[in-house]
Amino acid sequence: MTTPAQLRELFLFEHLTDAQLAWLVESADVVSYKAGETVLAEGAQAECFYVLLSGTLTLLRKVRGDEVEITRTDQPGVYAGATQFYLEDQVDQVYGATVRAVTDCEFLALPATEFAAKFRQWFPMAVHLLQGMFVGLNNANELIAQRERLLALGKLTAGLTHELNNPAAAAVRATGTLRERFAGMRHKLAMLADGHFDGLQLHRLTKIQEKFIERMASTEELTPMQVADREDELGEWLEERDVNGGWDLAPVFVAAGITTSDLDELSNAVDPGFLEPALRWLAYTVETENLLIEVKESTKRISELIGAAKQYSQLDRTPHQDVDVHEGLDATLVMMSGKIGPGVRIVKDYDRSLPHVPAYPAELNQVWTNLIDNALHAVDGDGTVTIRTARDGDNVLVEVIDTGPGVPPDLKRRVFEPFFTTKGVGKGTGLGLDVSWRVVVNRHGGDMRIESEPGDTHFQVRLPLREAAAQ
Repeated sequence: MTTPAQLRELFLFEHLTDAQLAWLVESADVVSYKAGETVLAEGAQAECFYVLLSGTLTLLRKVRGDEVEITRTDQPGVYAGATQFYLEDQVDQVYGATVRAVTDCEFLALPATEFAAKFRQWFPMAVHLLQGMFVGLNNANELIAQRERLLALGKLTAGLTHELNNPAAAAVRATGTLRERFAGMRHKLAMLADGHFDGLQLHRLTKIQEKFIERMASTEELTPMQVADREDELGEWLEERDVNGGWDLAPVFVAAGITTSDLDELSNAVDPGFLEPALRWLAYTVETENLLIEVKESTKRISELIGAAKQYSQLDRTPHQDVDVHEGLDATLVMMSGKIGPGVRIVKDYDRSLPHVPAYPAELNQVWTNLIDNALHAVDGDGTVTIRTARDGDNVLVEVIDTGPGVPPDLKRRVFEPFFTTKGVGKGTGLGLDVSWRVVVNRHGGDMRIESEPGDTHFQVRLPLREAAAQ
């Protein structure tokens, strides 16, 4: 048993009245534990508020199924257990950590329900303040997190819209030009119907143009200097043969990979008086083919962007599944392409042989978004961001590496704290890495770390290959 005088020696109770101390003595039990025994277990229903009277205890938390020591102390008066007893049924009353006796220990064990009633009676204003702070902080966290997600979604939507606009505009331009070219081809067909073109030469021309079109798919990529040289060479060839507007035809032929040797073949296949109409017919054909290729590539790009958006948002997919982390990383990069400046180099160092991981892919995509966004902010428009994947034992390792100025040693331990940010005022809420930590560690049973020095900052995410229990 303990006495009111003994309790008053503890810093926790030194300012209580004699009546209050007497109630504690009457209502509490003094319990003993041998070295190595568990006093309370993380996740169990919180029934008692424990105060250390003597001995040494250790406070432990589970990370990926392993117990990690948070603190160790022998100071009388330290407390653990039902530390949120004053909130009663406002929260789920469970033990947030495991307490184990390092040496033989004695605790004052106060029943949480009875203590909550007395605490509210003794300190009504303090209870209101604590409740207000707890509820207010939770509400603020939720509102700010929602706001951050909306802002992030708005930025991603703007970037995606910009990316969609380019191929869509290209397709519109190409279809408009196609309409003009088809009108020109209808005009040529009308000339055929009038007998202006010789049938045999038209047959030769058709065979030659089919040969050129088949070859267009494998046309080599030319440098701007090579393109200019080819256009000059073709322009001179056309000018020597008195072809009107030859300098307008030259770029069309160069884009199709047609050379002077090809034009010599065409010239030998038709009569001299039929050469210019043949060249213009060929120009119509290859330009139309190029425009069709442009429409195809543009619509393909639009389809890829929509697919990336669907992958990123995980529409029509089960929330928990075995996922390839590379799909989420690639989708995130597509969604964030609008934020990647011309001076930023993105390097993908992927190990494609990695197995799938059991995960919530939409939540992981939010993690990749936060990490890549931070890396882009760190390089500030000029640097390299590397996304690397590898196997690390029984985990998949994903690293986002940047060449920015780095995180100072005294701040590295704080980067995962709620509301902590190294960004300027109005540029960050400080919740991105906190949310990422909770998704990786709490939701997936993984691990998240930072290694940083100037010019080389690594944010590391480790995801277990085995099934992780949802928290």
